[in-house]
Amino acid sequence: MKLIALDLDGTTLNSNNEISEENIRMIKKAQQLGHIIMVLSGRAPESINAQLAKYGLDCPLGANNGTAVFDDGNLLELTSLTLFQNQKIALELDKEFMPYKISTNKGVFAPRNWSERLERVLSSGRVPDEYYENENYPKYTKSPSELGQAVFDEIEEVINNKELTVQKFLILGFDPEQKRRLQLYLESIEEIYVTASTPFNLEVTNINGNKGNGLKVMARHFHIPLEDTVAIGDEHNDISMFKVAGLPIAMGNAKEEAKKHSDIVTLTNDENGVAYAIEKYILKV
Repeated sequence: MKLIALDLDGTTLNSNNEISEENIRMIKKAQQLGHIIMVLSGRAPESINAQLAKYGLDCPLGANNGTAVFDDGNLLELTSLTLFQNQKIALELDKEFMPYKISTNKGVFAPRNWSERLERVLSSGRVPDEYYENENYPKYTKSPSELGQAVFDEIEEVINNKELTVQKFLILGFDPEQKRRLQLYLESIEEIYVTASTPFNLEVTNINGNKGNGLKVMARHFHIPLEDTVAIGDEHNDISMFKVAGLPIAMGNAKEEAKKHSDIVTLTNDENGVAYAIEKYILKV
């Protein structure tokens, strides 16, 4: 029995934001043969479950980059940022006036002036043309209201709320110089992990909140040795699970840095690369 961790965007999903029939067929076949397929994504749990439900797929998951790990709807582990970390991050984001969202145990929150923050950077003349052409641009520039996400006036409404724990900050850095400056600052905060899932974002979690740890949690839960785990992904935030998995597989469309940390490169997400990898390297049929 293998534990197979699949990234979602750019991996299991194609460029049309769909899971192909071939990928669905091969995922279900692997499950029928006794393998565990988990989805390990930067998305919030609700977003992952909504995608899987569209295609009749039922999988354990590691949401928000592995900070929230679930099996059959039951929370196995939650890795959160501390109040001190939240305060340091939020202070700098307000100073830079950058658009960001906060993933918590009770959904996603954003500043009420999120759209104003986004508009300021988009009208600055400092956004590279290729960012507008990136397949992820439309998804990341949807406003909180379009996505039904809660808004706040002051960050303290979220981070000082005793009922909320913060798993991840998702920050849009459309100005490359501003993004670089912010990343250097964030990496100076103790016990912080900074990664990315597009050229124009930053994802910030606790140092133990990454896909690699999410894979370890699920492997322990199912009593599967790490050498019997597989990870398939395409982005920088997949590297942590590549370092942990017995067999790390990069998509054909993966970033070069991700490919360097993989043992195998499969086909692209528009060529059913997940199905190809499962069939050829795991089921070996």
